[in-house]
Formats: sequence, structure tokens, C-alpha cells
Amino acid sequence: MDLDRLFRALADPTRRRMLDELTERDGQTLFELHVRLVSWHGASLSRQALSKHLQLLEEAGLVRTEWRWRSKHHFLESSPLRQMWDVWMRPLAGPPEREKTDADQDRRDERAGG
Repeated sequence: MDLDRLFRALADPTRRRMLDELTERDGQTLFELHVRLVSWHGASLSRQALSKHLQLLEEAGLVRTEWRWRSKHHFLESSPLRQMWDVWMRPLAGPPEREKTDADQDRRDERAGG
């Protein structure tokens, strides 16, 4: 996983909106994605610019493309985000709430018994 490419891809708000759109409706063509971004989000970008954004997302491993007859469809790839979560976010987040509660209870039990 190339973290530099991943973070660069996620740094742009337009690309994050594109990922949101693919989360809502996976497998869109460039045209469909362009219509949704312009109509629903008020984005002002050309299809060529959108194509460049998609290329960066694909290079970062966040989007994969698949040709279906004459149309190129774009699909969200969540595995880089999961890897990023495992490497960066999970250690910072600390233990899940249940583990925290159990540890807190153990400390209270130790204080009460000691």
C-alpha cells in the first residue's frame, strides 16, 4: 500500500465526494458520476477533470474500473481504507469501548479490594 498516494488522493474534497457517490451507487460510468456531482453537489468540473481525479483514485487503489460492453464502470475499493484504519487509526483509537469498560471495572475492583 502506497500511503503517499492514498493520502494525496483523499486530500482533495472533490475526490472524497466521488468516493461518497460510489459508496451510494457503485459501478457508475464517468458520465453518470459527472451528472451526479454537477447536479447534486454543484461541482463545477469538466468530464476531463473528473477523469483525471478518477485516475488518481485508481492509482491509489481506491477505485477499480471494469469494462462492460462499451462502458467503463468505476467501483469503490475499500481495502486501502481498511488497511489505513488498521495501520494508522486503530492504534490511535485505543481499545474498543467494551475493553475500556472492563479495564475500568478491574481498576475499580482493585481499589475496592486494596
